[in-house]
Amino acid sequence: MKIVLSSCFLLISLIGFTQNGEGDTRSLFKYTIQKTVAPIQLDGIAGENEWEAYDTTSSFYNHWPTDTGYAENQTEVKLTYDNQNLYVMAKCYDKGKRIVQSLMRDNRQDYWDSDNFSIVLDPVNNKQSGFLFGVTAGGSEIEGDLTIQGSQTDFSENWDNKWTSKIAQYDDYWIVEMAIPFKTLRYNPNQSNWGINFIRGDKQNNAYTTWTLYPLNFSTASMNFMGTLLWDRSPEKAKGAFIFNPYVTSSSIRDFEDSEQLEADFNNDIGGEVKIALTSNLNLDLTLFPDFSNADVDQQVTNITRFSIFLPEQRNFFLENSDIFSSFGSYDVRPFFSRRIGINNGEPTPIDFGGRLTGNVTPSLRIGVMNVQTRKTDDFAAQNYSVGAFQQKVLKRSVIKGIFMNRQATSTTQDLEYSRNAGLEFSYISESGKLNTTFLYHTSLTPENYKDTHFYGFVGSFTSKRFRSGWVFNVIGDNYITELGVNPRLENYNAITEETTRMGYTLINPWVRYLTFIDDESKKLNSHGLRTWHNMYLNPDGSFNESQNNFGWDFYYRNTARLTLLSRYRKVNLMFPTGLLGDDYTPIPVGDYSFPWAELRYDSDVRKTFVWNTRLAYGEFFNGTRMGAMVQGSFRLRPWGSFGITYDFNDIRLADGFGEDQLHLVRFNGDISFSNKLFLRNVLQYNTQGDNLSAFSRLQWRYSPMSDIFLIFNENHDTTGLGIKNRSIVLKVTYWL
Repeated sequence: MKIVLSSCFLLISLIGFTQNGEGDTRSLFKYTIQKTVAPIQLDGIAGENEWEAYDTTSSFYNHWPTDTGYAENQTEVKLTYDNQNLYVMAKCYDKGKRIVQSLMRDNRQDYWDSDNFSIVLDPVNNKQSGFLFGVTAGGSEIEGDLTIQGSQTDFSENWDNKWTSKIAQYDDYWIVEMAIPFKTLRYNPNQSNWGINFIRGDKQNNAYTTWTLYPLNFSTASMNFMGTLLWDRSPEKAKGAFIFNPYVTSSSIRDFEDSEQLEADFNNDIGGEVKIALTSNLNLDLTLFPDFSNADVDQQVTNITRFSIFLPEQRNFFLENSDIFSSFGSYDVRPFFSRRIGINNGEPTPIDFGGRLTGNVTPSLRIGVMNVQTRKTDDFAAQNYSVGAFQQKVLKRSVIKGIFMNRQATSTTQDLEYSRNAGLEFSYISESGKLNTTFLYHTSLTPENYKDTHFYGFVGSFTSKRFRSGWVFNVIGDNYITELGVNPRLENYNAITEETTRMGYTLINPWVRYLTFIDDESKKLNSHGLRTWHNMYLNPDGSFNESQNNFGWDFYYRNTARLTLLSRYRKVNLMFPTGLLGDDYTPIPVGDYSFPWAELRYDSDVRKTFVWNTRLAYGEFFNGTRMGAMVQGSFRLRPWGSFGITYDFNDIRLADGFGEDQLHLVRFNGDISFSNKLFLRNVLQYNTQGDNLSAFSRLQWRYSPMSDIFLIFNENHDTTGLGIKNRSIVLKVTYWL
């Protein structure tokens, strides 16, 4: 173990000494913004005497699939402001062949697969957080917050706020105009320099271009490579810092599996959220009786692993500004996972109130505090959840961050009265962004005062244009209990004794990737590359537990298609009898297992009317075999309709007596955009493993900015006799005051 640790630290040190800067784009690219000399009308027309007085940005550069030279289709951007809004006008030149996948707002995939224009902002100018506002050539909008993950900038579309836009299409260009209220942004009124960049998605050429020039191994929204927005005078503190967003719902809900409920329950509820800007950088969000009925339905998955899986968070209150709490840990262990609050055993628990304070106390110190109170039910005690976190910027781009979590029962319970976790991390990020490494230490505390409550290690990566590598080293104690987090491998279920045993482990995960770029535009390939990654799990005493060795070869085509070939070799020292196919079969016995696996993946050209992809795999599986096949097709009637179907099939055949089964998962999606403010979403899912057939339909009308009317229908049946389990119909109205 000491050899492994020493080798990893030596590797990190050697890479650290090889860092070179990429040039300071904030000093090389500057735009001076001037106050309006005439009122700006959002009409998609660069009217006479409206925009002439303001500077135009310099030419855009290629960013992907090549990061050299000027963009073939150029973009001109102008900015101005008044006392209420920041105004943006972009003129996007092309040859008139535009792709708009959908008019639905906040649809991340359809947005980036369409012709689009985005502005990214870092108002605090500290390269730690920011905002993105974007519009497609069809007028569909997206907004989100920017966060740092390792050395890369990540984007979450779940942050919602009030702003407006207007587009107009012409023969050889299209225009977008935006008005972003200052009260939507968090900024320092004494800050005269903001970070800024502009991103253009040119789907006909399958290209992304940016105002600043930087390597393609960094995302288009990278906060490290923004330019500078120079204010002729610092914007004043935004007025109207108090926002009230009430809601009212009427619902009809019936549980057909409850023999005592003979008819639907009709309920009327009221609640809302309050947003208060305590300062220009610090926001307080309060919610009373929050309602999440309009959240997207969970996407069903097939799970044939030995451990539980966790579906992503869908509730907006927990998604907005969530990175301050959720960025701790590594991919295998997440100390905080908001879906643990208000959901028990997959069933929602009513939340009475919640509050969240997030933002910058100083340009270098960012904080987050959250408190949520759940209601007592017949099955669960009332609980209070508290989370506090901070991020302190040090050196050029590095961060020291800490988190504390507390779950406290507030009514009588036979379960644990409380559960607490704390952690401290140091994330080193080189000035160029090529190297990042996070050192972490976390612990947990419960009334039993267990030993071995630790979680420590390091995780990092090195990224250049062609060569990329990374490393994970985690040590998890037997009793690192994360009631508010995710730690799936800790709990091991014995299918014979029906007992669960907590057992810690050590994870070692190095990975390497090398890309080759094809400069000849007459070739079909943009690039291709080999990658390999290896997971090794050790028991607390250092003995072998499990390993997986993986090799892949990826091919990226100029027409947006992608082909991937994968091979895997897995070894498992199974320490507990495990039932992979249910209670009807003999559990797989304790012992050593090894099995190879091969997989092919293909994704077609996303610009076509009919888009399809497939996954085909076959290999050994413990003491048997497994064949997997997935095919997905989507037919688009651009831009108003998208209709797709997915079929996921697994044929598992274990040795005689241990079972064989065929698992089927079918999902139909039908999205209709009547306009860029009226949407109908339909999802039908059939899952034999979960014995569930579900139908979900949601009609959304954004009748005013950040104000919506939702009509939601949800129904569930079993897959054997198609007997109905439950049904709900909800009408929800929200209004932004």
